[in-house]
Amino acid sequence: MTAPVAIRASALRKQFGDLIAVDNLTLEVPAGTIFGFLGPNGAGKTTTIRLLLGLLEPTAGRAEVAGIDVGRRGTDVRRRVGVLLEYSGLYERLSAYDNLEFYGRLWHMAASARRARIDELLHHFGLADRRDDVVGSWSRGMRQKLGLARALLHGPEVLFLDEPTAGLDPVAAVALREDLERLTHEEDHTVFLTTHNLDEAQRLCQGLAVIDRGRILATGDPESLRAGQGRPGLVVTGSGLGDDAQARLRARPEVASVHGGDHRLEIELRQASSSAPLVRLLVEGGADIEEVQKTTPTLEEAFLHLLNAEEQQAQPT
Repeated sequence: MTAPVAIRASALRKQFGDLIAVDNLTLEVPAGTIFGFLGPNGAGKTTTIRLLLGLLEPTAGRAEVAGIDVGRRGTDVRRRVGVLLEYSGLYERLSAYDNLEFYGRLWHMAASARRARIDELLHHFGLADRRDDVVGSWSRGMRQKLGLARALLHGPEVLFLDEPTAGLDPVAAVALREDLERLTHEEDHTVFLTTHNLDEAQRLCQGLAVIDRGRILATGDPESLRAGQGRPGLVVTGSGLGDDAQARLRARPEVASVHGGDHRLEIELRQASSSAPLVRLLVEGGADIEEVQKTTPTLEEAFLHLLNAEEQQAQPT
């Protein structure tokens, strides 16, 4: 059975004068997942979010969020989603509770449901003891947690988060990621997440898309993106792995490069292949092998490989 789709974009395009900010973007995000949208600054991430929220009118194409046509019913889409973009939307002269109370009223939540939901979120994010504090006195990490609580207040089906951990110290960033992951699982939200933190994307996201110059370069889960970009390799540890052993390896057609010293070698392969012939070659040459590990590119390496390939294609010949 096919999983329901929370976000669907079809040939979406946005042009500002001569600048094509989003170029024929086609994308599906399964419901109930955390989906990472990765790209360098200026790649088109924020423009895409604004198109999906109905805040910008596309030059061409269409999009649906939570089953609603964004172009025809943008206001209905915005009622069904939560958003935490560059600014948290908090009023720093108000207390934490009063901030959520204000937004709850904007969402026309019934008083009893509003109070219960505010209490629930403040406790969940560990902010209940500070509920009456003026938000302007809080740390960035605490304000970001409250901003996420604000976005979740009305129980949205889809949550759009733009760099939610940017500027946070490592402890605060980890805490916010854990809160987000737990809440997504417990409340069955779909999260559309932009981030420059590729470790964060790999830990949190079930699906990913890489965008550059307004175009989608690749989509898939973190493992498939890693496996599909860059080259596989081997890490060999032991002894007798010096110059002679390295020269024999470099002569093999499946080996792209070899780096290391007498006790540890990193072997880059041209494509996935059995390690047995290379290990046998080393042993026959007198090496004493302790361990052989297969490696795949990191998500960061895969991301950079995609961007470099796109840059080369864009260069005039």
